[in-house]
Amino acid sequence: MESRKAKISSCAAGGTASKGSKTYKLTIPSAWISKLGLDKDSRDVILAFDGNSIIVTPIQTPKQFVQSRLSAGHNVVSIKYFDNKKLCSRIYADKTSKELIVQNYTDLFTKTAFGKKENPSWSDLEFFIEDRCIPRQRAGLRYYLEALGLSEYDPWSIISKTKGKMAEDMQWMEVEEL
Repeated sequence: MESRKAKISSCAAGGTASKGSKTYKLTIPSAWISKLGLDKDSRDVILAFDGNSIIVTPIQTPKQFVQSRLSAGHNVVSIKYFDNKKLCSRIYADKTSKELIVQNYTDLFTKTAFGKKENPSWSDLEFFIEDRCIPRQRAGLRYYLEALGLSEYDPWSIISKTKGKMAEDMQWMEVEEL
């Protein structure tokens, strides 16, 4: 990994910012920007902060995400999430690197896979998948798993067989290995 020492610029915030507000800017070497596939026409990134480091990741289209992961030999799945017959969200999940990208097809947050969350994490996906399964604590769980042909509780296997259907709503999903 290449590293360089840099200095962060500080200046007064403008517009509707409160008095005394500051903004901060950092200059990134153009060679690094090029390696990320960014340029003056393609500058959208996701910033992630883990408490110690800031990570800059270019925003990819779903097609770019899938192609780059498959070309790296990763295990990628597509999950279409429906409300009745309407496609509400499509999730592309890289099970190898535990990364995902989501497209929503409705503005109704209650119908999307992750509500208002635009950049869900892998743990958000795992919670979502398990939430569409029979609870782990349910009485008679062993009988239920046997009926599905499963020997253990695995949310991915369960939703592949049940399509994540629940008695209390009309939402369901299709999982496809890419």
